[in-house]
Amino acid sequence: MSIGERIRSFRLEKGMSLTELASRSDTAKSYISSVERDLQLNPSIQFLRKVSRVLDVNIEQLLNDSVYENSPVLDEEWMKLAREAMESGTSKEQFKEFLEFQKWQKIN
Repeated sequence: MSIGERIRSFRLEKGMSLTELASRSDTAKSYISSVERDLQLNPSIQFLRKVSRVLDVNIEQLLNDSVYENSPVLDEEWMKLAREAMESGTSKEQFKEFLEFQKWQKIN
């Protein structure tokens, strides 16, 4: 599936019109249309960033659908929590220990 096809698919899943996506992402409707129809095959990262925010997906999902085919998507809230943990000085090991403790609590 092409980038344009993925954008169109995500847009339709959200019940969003081409006009609405263009307006909310501050991009030209004609440009989005040309990307969706595979006339424009190399959209800029700025365009992908704008569109992905409106569609509430990761840029990686627009670029490669097989990456996230069978795995859950990390939304902005999860990303924010991970950043906060890193900024607070929590190490990866501490975080892993916390997760293991949570799993243990569920079992017991």
